[in-house]
Amino acid sequence: MPTDPPLNSLGLPKAPADTRVVVAMSGGVDSSVVAAMLKEEGYDVVGVTLQLYDHGAALAKKGACCAGQDIHDARRVAEAMGFPHYVLDYENTFRESVIEEFADAYLAGATPVPCIRCNERVKFKDLLETAKDLDADCMATGHYIQRKIGAQGPELHAAADAARDQSYFLFSTTPEQLAYLRFPLGHLPSKAETRKLAAKYGLIVADKPDSQDICFVPSGNYAAVIEKLRPGAADPGEIVDLSGRVLGTHRGVIHYTIGQRRGLGIGGLGDSPLYVIRLDPERRQVIVGPKEALATRIVPVREINWLGDAPFESRAEWPLSVRIRSTRAPREAIVRPLGATEAEVELLTPEDGVSPGQACVFYAPESSRIFGGGWIWKGHTG
Repeated sequence: MPTDPPLNSLGLPKAPADTRVVVAMSGGVDSSVVAAMLKEEGYDVVGVTLQLYDHGAALAKKGACCAGQDIHDARRVAEAMGFPHYVLDYENTFRESVIEEFADAYLAGATPVPCIRCNERVKFKDLLETAKDLDADCMATGHYIQRKIGAQGPELHAAADAARDQSYFLFSTTPEQLAYLRFPLGHLPSKAETRKLAAKYGLIVADKPDSQDICFVPSGNYAAVIEKLRPGAADPGEIVDLSGRVLGTHRGVIHYTIGQRRGLGIGGLGDSPLYVIRLDPERRQVIVGPKEALATRIVPVREINWLGDAPFESRAEWPLSVRIRSTRAPREAIVRPLGATEAEVELLTPEDGVSPGQACVFYAPESSRIFGGGWIWKGHTG
């Protein structure tokens, strides 16, 4: 009887030469290493880079480190390693799916995370469909996250290197997408190992610095981008305390974030510094108070993507760990489903600075496994 061919390194029952892989190439060192590694292993590699915003304007800036350069770098890596490379114009899709919502969320007093929406609505949706149109068997990216096979199929796990882990930004990956995606760098112990591989393959991007900012906010100046997208967004208003007493004026709600302490220009309350507790865009008010007023125990979450083995609503509550900001470690919580895609999350230890627009990502306790997550959609409730 014929036996099934052994699985290759991507978990597919084919020889590498018969396995087409689309690699999402950003022009950075991570995705370049993924493409080079798979090409060296003998896979049929196709590199694809997305043009997400106007590179002509970016290139015109003197000394700008911009996506135009990134596309150029991706193309040179593909040429050096000998595989085809395509650039797809996703500028309109990116504006409609990511930038417009980013601007609206910011104006509504939220603190959005556009990188998650980009993965969800562009890279893992439209680009993934393009990969299938190219008859690829799977799509690989340079994200630091792990895909492992469990009893019920593919599972999402945090990266081996906690310092590089990108699970917060990938919680909305669906089971169907996970079946098709591969993350060849997730098991590496450190970014230094990635750069070693880049040097081994002789890649021109081996020493290229990591990008730190949101791609369409290269200077980190969110307010300037919002003002450009939404003229009049920086209208001034009042800074008030929790009782509504006016303490001063501000230069536009978009310049403030929940938990902010510096730059308020109103001093403190006696010996206690004041923090931004809430933003009220409709009244154009920045509400401030003492640090203890920031403490949040109950977090309302919606648009939940669930990656657990049992249905989300099969339990009244799930004891999980949750992360409410990308820069914070997961904390113990109880997640109570209110429907298939909505929940109330109770933090066992209150957290400061919980902000609408941020993600709340679910992790299995004492495990690297990600159970999905959702979006925080209302301000804090004690």
